[in-house]
Amino acid sequence: MQLALDEARRAALAGEVPVGAVVTDGAGAVLAVAANRVEAAQDPTCHAEFLALSAARAARGGKYLADCTLTVTLEPCAFCAGAIAAFRLGRLVFGAYDPKTGAVEHGPLLFTQPTTHHKPEIIGGVREQESAALLREFFEARRDA
Repeated sequence: MQLALDEARRAALAGEVPVGAVVTDGAGAVLAVAANRVEAAQDPTCHAEFLALSAARAARGGKYLADCTLTVTLEPCAFCAGAIAAFRLGRLVFGAYDPKTGAVEHGPLLFTQPTTHHKPEIIGGVREQESAALLREFFEARRDA
């Protein structure tokens, strides 16, 4: 989670919503690290999770990441949860819960739907306070400006 938090901090400095993601393989080796790049790329699909999953898949070859773990600072949205299912990710670890746009523990609860054919192991709330503080401080600074 430390690498993901570091990426989230870099994203905030670049004016991006501070979300960072890391993909590790079954042995714990880092395959990919990414931060949100929505503003820089002017592309709404450039979420940290999606970028990290795509980079990890490219680094490994093949199309699935069944033995991998995605560690991300924020509960994934519906787009990213769908990507997690499509990549057949083995484990998802996330920091802050997102009652507004989260899709894992909130909203559509994607992995509980009978039409979702893959469900990773899910561990939420890891370094939750620190992850949530990064987001809170980022948006507070935007409101005060």
